[in-house]
Amino acid sequence: MKFHFIWVGKTKNRNWLALQEEYLQRLSHFVKFSVTEIKDKAAHESVDAEGERILEKVNQSSFVCALDVKGRPIGSRKMASKISEWQVRGLKEITFIIGGADGLSSGVVEKADFSLSLSFLTFTHEMARVILLEQLYRSFTIIKGYPYQK
Repeated sequence: MKFHFIWVGKTKNRNWLALQEEYLQRLSHFVKFSVTEIKDKAAHESVDAEGERILEKVNQSSFVCALDVKGRPIGSRKMASKISEWQVRGLKEITFIIGGADGLSSGVVEKADFSLSLSFLTFTHEMARVILLEQLYRSFTIIKGYPYQK
């Protein structure tokens, strides 16, 4: 299984970037991954234009998990169960998409095979990246029975 992360914009804050890199490094012990950063939409562009740029980067055979405010909120153990389920199903690639400041276009949401909400709270995109990566790492430690998740 491979993870592909697609997110809008660069992680500019060096503290969030350090955490992002830390959790990507930890995650690399369990799964191969790639990261694609999509350019933020310009002031004159719509969220649909940004969505088109996102969809251009999605492998058509990939299982798509969109992070969306209207997505399904699940806990860490349920996330670990989902990942195990996806492994058993033999999914080769899972693409996680985090949209820009205005969220995801309807086209991206419709493309998603699974829609995930990290919280009822609102986070910056830099925070959302780190939270997603940490939760994926935590999921693998739960699956493997490592003590990290406690």
